[in-house]
Amino acid sequence: MMSENHKSEQVKIGIVTVSDRASRGEYEDRSGPAVQAYLESIISSNWQPITKIVPDEAEILTQTLVDLADEVGCCLIITTGGTGPTSRDITPDITTHVCNKLLPGFGEVMRRISFDKVPTAILSRQIAGIREQTLLVNLPGSPKAIQECLEAVFPAIPHCISLIGGPTLTISHQREVPVVLHR
Repeated sequence: MMSENHKSEQVKIGIVTVSDRASRGEYEDRSGPAVQAYLESIISSNWQPITKIVPDEAEILTQTLVDLADEVGCCLIITTGGTGPTSRDITPDITTHVCNKLLPGFGEVMRRISFDKVPTAILSRQIAGIREQTLLVNLPGSPKAIQECLEAVFPAIPHCISLIGGPTLTISHQREVPVVLHR
């Protein structure tokens, strides 16, 4: 009984890698683990990652995001991948579809930070939005870009979650910087 109560007190955070090839097992997912490593380095409150790897398919991604928000009760869902301009890159479109409100400042800051390092970052369409009491944030698929973008926007994430009625995320001020992986 105690472990069930303890689990119910854990903050749940969804980490969704959106990639056709990773979902088929054609290559190792490095993006989802990069998101998780960053979160482990900065969140000191009790939390549980809920990880998923899904293909760039609208119906599957929609259902995954809705389930993580509405059924699992994640206060934060971070997606990685599917933010580019190709026809298979649908993550921002699906995020827009499932959210009640968009928060364009997140995407603006992430693109600005990334553009300082890589001129093609202007092609990225990552966004953020709110679905009831869940904050959804789209990140690019590059592990290095993931760290850069999270460092830029994470200071606003706990406050946003609090404003929409979610749990309090305690942040470690003495964190170690995660290993930067190559793009």
